[in-house]
Amino acid sequence: MSEDTHPQTDGGTDTESSDNGDPDRTGGSDDVALDPWGSSTIDDYPKLFEQFGIEEFDESEVPNAHFLMRRGAIFGHREYDRVREAMANDEPFAALSGFMPTGDPHIGHKLVFDELIWHQQQGGEVYGLIADMEAHSARGMSWDDIDEHARSYLLSLLALGFDAEEGELYRQSDNRVLQDLAFEIGSTTNFSEFEAIYGFGGETNVSHMQSVVTQLADILYPQLDEPMPTVIPVGPDQDPHVRFARDAATRMRYFKVTEAFASFELNADERALFRALYDALAADDTVETDDLRCEDAAEHLQAFDADADEATRASLARKLENAGKEPIRPRVRFLDRNANEAAFDALAERISGEKRRYDAHIDTFDLSPEAADELAREVEIDHDGYGFHTPSSIYHRFMTGLTGGKMSSSIPASHISLLDDPEDGHDKVMSATTGGRTTAEEQRELGGEPDECPVYELYAYLLAEDDDELAARVYEECADGDRLCGGCKEQAATLMKEFLADHQEKREEAEAMLEELDIDLSSDRRGLGGEDEDEAV
Repeated sequence: MSEDTHPQTDGGTDTESSDNGDPDRTGGSDDVALDPWGSSTIDDYPKLFEQFGIEEFDESEVPNAHFLMRRGAIFGHREYDRVREAMANDEPFAALSGFMPTGDPHIGHKLVFDELIWHQQQGGEVYGLIADMEAHSARGMSWDDIDEHARSYLLSLLALGFDAEEGELYRQSDNRVLQDLAFEIGSTTNFSEFEAIYGFGGETNVSHMQSVVTQLADILYPQLDEPMPTVIPVGPDQDPHVRFARDAATRMRYFKVTEAFASFELNADERALFRALYDALAADDTVETDDLRCEDAAEHLQAFDADADEATRASLARKLENAGKEPIRPRVRFLDRNANEAAFDALAERISGEKRRYDAHIDTFDLSPEAADELAREVEIDHDGYGFHTPSSIYHRFMTGLTGGKMSSSIPASHISLLDDPEDGHDKVMSATTGGRTTAEEQRELGGEPDECPVYELYAYLLAEDDDELAARVYEECADGDRLCGGCKEQAATLMKEFLADHQEKREEAEAMLEELDIDLSSDRRGLGGEDEDEAV
């Protein structure tokens, strides 16, 4: 989950989903591969919706939406609606993201800095972490280099407006509470999951696997004192970590809260099919659902036209037929996943209204799924459980390299460091590739291609800041042929020079703030160190 640029067991819960999907490093030739440690580029963002279940982001639903949301830089999410609702209702929520200190912070990192700061300004509990264990194990960085780069990341984050008194900054290697949580999470995972999700094999060092478990703990860390909706702002290459953490949060819960209709259990696909059938029957004036029996539902299923595969339809029919004359009665079911005996007894006692207790589950007929999930969480916390919400996430697009293609730390001209001399930043923008036509005459006649232009991205993601009018004017003038690339780059280069000068002045002012923080930036660790790999930024 750190920004380098940074099997579902039982169907999850109905009220909070768990989603691991297909392995990230295998599949057909047309599949998108998400590698948290690779040089990631995404050519087809919509494919992520279909392949990995990422949802399309709708900025119109977010109050006071950040300009990265308004301009489409943030394109996808997982269950961000729960964070948005908490924000709108003045309820607790959190945001966390991390940074692997393998080089200088750059304009790609600024996207995540801005997202964290904005969530803090909206009232969230916000955490910024230095993924130093990942940098050492996955990149072979020496601890001295890690210390130097960690300091630089934190200075830029503070200079951009992160409030360290209201938020929390930490290093993975120094956070013992985090490491204890990682140990507990590790007891719920196995090597086959690392193999399927990340392509790990016999050559993968154990410390690399440990750093992954530590990142899962990072993602859940904001909920240790109080479970709350939590968002992880990252690039899409970090989605494997997010999904793994969502699974971990689910499997560590004491109870699974799900919908049921009879005494037998349905899997997620069967449940969705039966819910659709039941709703259709309830809307049919000729059917009395109060008197509906399982064998009756099986007959209705045969004629029911629904988008379900034949295997699901057949397995549901068998279960309904085997249940015979058992009445259909919608209910909420608490399944015992990890609860101790005291917690199970306490849950049974606290459920109001009609209920039925079995050896491994409790059915309630009067609670909504939302109320049931909250009750399950309260009981869990009262009996020394975590009660985690499944973490949410938002995903931003990768910035295009100034030279075209991907931004890479090994190609200085392709990116702008937040530490670059302002004059160098100006010159890099002036040398950047554009979406312009071959000649000025052609540009005026056909218009430019701002959607293919790294310089327009600089306006949209950084230079225009909150000025939507400026971003829109640059886009429209380019597309209409009224703006030529030379003048556009000169304006952008001037704005970049001003931004870098101002940012570096604020970094100097942040030095005093950093010295006051309880974070050790002089590691006394010893270890192996090596050269950094090429990386997407």
